[in-house]
Amino acid sequence: MRILGITETCDLGSLYLRLIEVGHEVRITVGEPLAAGTMLGMVPRVEDWTAELRWVRDADDQGLILFEAVGFGALQDRLRQEGYRVIGGSALGDRLEGDRAFAQQMLADKGLRIAPVLSFESRADALADLAARPRRCVFKRSASDGETFVGSFADGSDVAALIESRSDDAGAFVLQDHVDGVETGIGAWFNGRRFLRPACLDWEHKRFFPGDLGELTGEMGTVVTYERADALFDLTLARIAPELAAAGHVGWVNLNCIVNARGIWPLEFTCRFGYPGYAVLEPLQRLDWAELLARVADPASTNFPTSPGFSLGVVLTTPPFPWSRHEIDSPIGLPVQVGPASPEHLHWGEVGLANGRLVTSGLYGWTAVITGTGDSVAEAQAAAYRRVGSVRIPSLRYRQDIGDRLIAGELRELSSWGWL
Repeated sequence: MRILGITETCDLGSLYLRLIEVGHEVRITVGEPLAAGTMLGMVPRVEDWTAELRWVRDADDQGLILFEAVGFGALQDRLRQEGYRVIGGSALGDRLEGDRAFAQQMLADKGLRIAPVLSFESRADALADLAARPRRCVFKRSASDGETFVGSFADGSDVAALIESRSDDAGAFVLQDHVDGVETGIGAWFNGRRFLRPACLDWEHKRFFPGDLGELTGEMGTVVTYERADALFDLTLARIAPELAAAGHVGWVNLNCIVNARGIWPLEFTCRFGYPGYAVLEPLQRLDWAELLARVADPASTNFPTSPGFSLGVVLTTPPFPWSRHEIDSPIGLPVQVGPASPEHLHWGEVGLANGRLVTSGLYGWTAVITGTGDSVAEAQAAAYRRVGSVRIPSLRYRQDIGDRLIAGELRELSSWGWL
């Protein structure tokens, strides 16, 4: 196959490496200047992706274009209309991810329970609302990559303090009432006509420190399974399949929810490749990436084979994570050493070659993901943490409790409520 990756920060580096390892042709473009070193010397780089379209078209049905980021949906729709096979998202996917109020209304129209959510342009209006109805709530910027702050005070005064520290011209945001329960994601591939089965369940760990302390990060670790997802899938993602088909969406769709004894409360969509989710799912996929992507791009496909059990991923980070080099001047080029490891469970992120040596690179400090699998979360956890020590990097940080909440009782709760 010929795969053209259109990237901002090259989050799918591990996927590109897997494709190259089994003989496929890959070319990528990297839009973010501070990510210029990511996968440098490891994945072939081009400057102008538009100049590579003929290269893709000449491969006929063996040519694919992959978009990693949100915000390129309209462009992807146009390329599909021109006859290219494109995997990534769509204009509708961009809106579902970026316009939270629109997404919540669509889900409410489909019969899902929605936690009260209000959109604001003015901080004065938001502060007035909190004063009139004090409550614990969540502050979210209305952009897909926007700031999120989960309030912990019952009267919302912590969220009010955050809003007061922001300026009126900082852009649209929403306040969503807080709901207690188990945060659970439901995800599946959409091929332009239908969702491929099976769907997966995921449990993310976004706080920086063990015990769910510290800043919200992009992700510190995830547990996934392709088993027992039908009940949650049928009540969530399956209901928006007609809209996705009408939009011609091709790619991953994930809906993050709070699940409790009373129901399912949707939070937000991811309508693109998820990082590190794609890497954590990889050990449970019984097709290599080329075979799976071919099925995602095939409107006649219906399913793909997976393995039972759980996969658990631990994100290995280096400074400036959880910030970026836009905010903090942090060194890159730190040496990376790898001891004995299972290569199928090592998923490189922001690394590249410098003078023939593997070093850290990139914008964020997403250095690698280590995975483990098992029949239970505990087995997958033990396997992943046995492998973590095989990677040595100066200033390496990672959480040591990925999966603990599920093992301690969250899976039992989901089962007792009838959702699994």
